[in-house]
Formats: sequence, C-alpha cells, structure tokens
Amino acid sequence: MTTRAAVVQGVGGCVPPRSVDNNELSSRLETSDAWIRERLGIGRRYVADGVSTVDLAVEAGARALEMADAGAGLGPLDVVLLATTTPDRLCPASAPEVASRLGYTGIAAFDVNAVCAGFVHALATGNALIRGHMADRVLVIGADTFTTLVDPADRLTASIFGDGAGALVLRAGTPDEPGALRAFDLGSDGSQVATVEVPGGGARDRLGMPVANQRPYLVMDGPAVFRRAVQEMTASSLRVLAKAKWDAGSVRRFVPHQANIRIIRGVAERLGIGAERVVANIEDVGNTVAASIPLALADAHDSGRLGAGERVLMTSIGAGLAWGSAVLTWPELQGKARL
Repeated sequence: MTTRAAVVQGVGGCVPPRSVDNNELSSRLETSDAWIRERLGIGRRYVADGVSTVDLAVEAGARALEMADAGAGLGPLDVVLLATTTPDRLCPASAPEVASRLGYTGIAAFDVNAVCAGFVHALATGNALIRGHMADRVLVIGADTFTTLVDPADRLTASIFGDGAGALVLRAGTPDEPGALRAFDLGSDGSQVATVEVPGGGARDRLGMPVANQRPYLVMDGPAVFRRAVQEMTASSLRVLAKAKWDAGSVRRFVPHQANIRIIRGVAERLGIGAERVVANIEDVGNTVAASIPLALADAHDSGRLGAGERVLMTSIGAGLAWGSAVLTWPELQGKARL
C-alpha cells in the first residue's frame, strides 16, 4: 500500500469582470428573473468579454499558487493540467500557454476535456501523477468560457451558463494529512453523446458540410440531462464513498457540479445530505462547466464554510456523458482564493 498521496496546498478562483443578471437577460429573451431562479437557481452569471479561457485560467492558477506558497514566491511546479472545453485555440492545447504565462516553461502541461466533469478527471490525473512518483507538485485548473458556445437567443442555455476558472495546487504528502485526496470514481457512457453536444466545429462536421453550414451552438436534451445527472452523480458519489470507507452522514461538505439547483437538490436528497451541508454558488455564477467545482471550493473557502479536517465529497457529470467523484479531507489554508 502506497504511503504517498496528493495533498491540496492552495485554492484559487476567478470570474470575468462583466456580470449579467437575470433582468438583463429578460430584456432580450422571453424569460424572467422568477422563471430562471425557480427552474435553475441562478441570479446572475459572468460573461467573458475581452478575456479568454487562458486569461481566466492564469488568474485562478496564480491565486492558488500564491496561497500555496504563502507569499514566498512561486515554488517549483512539475505539471499544469487544464480542464476545459473552450480552449483559446482548437490547436494547440491551452495548458502550455497557461504554464508559460505563470512563469513555468519546460514542464509538462496538457488539456483534459470531459466538459463539466473535466475538473474531477484532471484532479484524478494529477493525483495519479503524484502517487506514481511522476510529479511532486501539480496545478489543476478548471476553466471555461462556455458562453461562447451558447446560442444567445436560446433562453434556457443562455440562462444557465457562465464563465470562470478555479484551481487547486496539489503536492506530494501522506494519506493521513488534512488535504489528502482519498478516492476517485470516474465513468462514461458514450452512447449518450447527443444528449449534450456542440455538433459543429469538430472533424466530423468539417468533413460533412461546408463551414458556413456548421452548427456552432450547444444543443441539449434538458429532461434527459436532468435524469442522468441525478442518477449518475448519486451512484458515483456512493461508489467513491464506499472506496473511502465513508458514509454520507460523515460528509461535512457536499460540493456538486453546479448544473442547476434542482439537480443539486435531487442528488443531495438521494444521498441523505441536508441543505446545510451543500456548497452551492450557482446563484452568483451560474454553471461554469469545468470551473464549477473548484470555483465553488474557492468561494466556500473564502466564506469560511470549509474547515481543516472536514470531509468533502465532490461529484460531477458532463457531456460525453462523463462523470466523476472524489473525496478528501480539507486542509488548513490561509489567504483569499478570490480577490
């Protein structure tokens, strides 16, 4: 049995400057603040206007690294992992640019795409690299500017999604330390690829039709997404708890992907986790895709809702379909994750 573990050393978050509240959306779409709040639990979202995915990732990563290094200057880093579905360019990956802008050249850096489940998948990858002695310190970032893939005339998706970034710094440590990642559960069902997709822009669409006819916006089967999200996030959570030999009653903070408020409540209810233990920031930021979980962690840290030694359960699902869950004990962290 390994005595090495990946331990959380810092957390950071960032959203774009521009905030779009429900009233602004209602002024151009057939919707209302009441409808959006009741159905989705969202009051506002932040929209990337003049900033890119890399810009947000660099800011969130820098804040996490500054917290980890406690103002002593950025320490050594072996790998940068960027979970995103909206890289700045189709080619190359965005992670190497993020690493370079943070002052790290020559290190491994690559993107992970599992959409809303991307951060947990990237976190599992960072965990494996540390446990396998391939890295001693890893920066894991979830960042998306998903509003660039949303039809601005679609009242549902335009209401749901926002842009942002969140990050965790992982270092090599021991399994009994606060901050140690204890277990993961990952899965997928590619037969449901059309449930949530952006049909245009990929190789299949480019081969099949002229560029002018490609379909650039997200399409989503809302009822199917709701059913599978509740089902898979619940099942994945139970599996990862079993791996850690924890029960849901011992979880102090439940941090689900911020898909919509009804999904968050549905999963929590099935797990028997009360609302007072659920970390939700969807009202203020919307669904930020791969940034969702780390941004929620950053906000919970800043508000004092995460205490050292508390058991934390994270779970997510995204297009693919892909899902993932993780558990850890929260460490003692100093400083602010978001400015």
